[in-house]
Amino acid sequence: MQVSETITQLAARAGDHEAFRSLTDPYRRELVVHCYRMLGSVEDAEDMVQEALLRAWRRLETFEGRGTLRSWLYKIATNLSLDALDHQRRRWMPTATTSAADPLAPIAAPTGEYLWLEPLPDTLVDLRPDVNPEACYDARESVTLAFLIALQSLPGRQRAVLLFRDVIGWHASEIADILGMTLVAVNSALQRARATMTKVQDDGTLELPPPAEDAKTAELLAQYLAAWESADASRLVALLAEGAVLTMPPMPTWYQGRSAIHYFLQELLFKEERMRLIATRANAMPAFAVYKREDNGFYCAVAIQVLTLRQGQITQIDDFIGGDKDVFARFGLSIVL
Repeated sequence: MQVSETITQLAARAGDHEAFRSLTDPYRRELVVHCYRMLGSVEDAEDMVQEALLRAWRRLETFEGRGTLRSWLYKIATNLSLDALDHQRRRWMPTATTSAADPLAPIAAPTGEYLWLEPLPDTLVDLRPDVNPEACYDARESVTLAFLIALQSLPGRQRAVLLFRDVIGWHASEIADILGMTLVAVNSALQRARATMTKVQDDGTLELPPPAEDAKTAELLAQYLAAWESADASRLVALLAEGAVLTMPPMPTWYQGRSAIHYFLQELLFKEERMRLIATRANAMPAFAVYKREDNGFYCAVAIQVLTLRQGQITQIDDFIGGDKDVFARFGLSIVL
């Protein structure tokens, strides 16, 4: 530990709030992303980190420096997340809860039966290539919706063990200390968790899209935006893979296939609505903020769309519906245009 850090810790222990913040602020974003992976909700993750930092402030005298401050903060935040998971349902996406809908059938209303995953702004994630040889997933893989869906099938401690070992790259002994488990229990949980995640990897659902600066990707996204804003269902569907999926949480209804999506867009959505889209990034994927034109001429926020791309086509549109100002604020976006 550097002398300056030791002095800052002493000041924090003496009650200096600014000293405490200077120690913990460098870890805040990564803690939020870690708790997001655990819980599937950015709002819940932010609350969890806030509580973790409050507990760390109150218990700073118990930090003896045998491990790093970073691992101590992770321990507090992870145990809080595990407690939360004991009292809440898992978060899902509609594709994991119901069958694809008939486009001729009525759209199901939002239901409180399920909790849904939430989109994560890329601005919260360090997406630079990882240099930790111990990690099995890089930063981009570990925040994709496909990865998060797979995580939701894991019990809480398996989830935490896998994240610590295969995403952060910590050794089993460190994980055992953080989670209060034996080495045998850590290795057993890791083996079971990896088996579940392997099933997801084997069917290709963790394949990542080309980089955002790729010229073909940029052209595809430009055509997508133009199709939405011109309410051209045929043009939009031409950009989709044959078996493409459209989800709309919090509504459980989802569609699969070009024909079903075309019918929904042309006969239902585009007949009544006019949209504007603003490009953004979420979950290491291309994304758009969607605004609907109101009678007064203004466009109001209605959704964050996250796209999955593969081989020059769009394979999935996850349309997270809701104009919550806090959600759009996390993306640095206004709720009215």
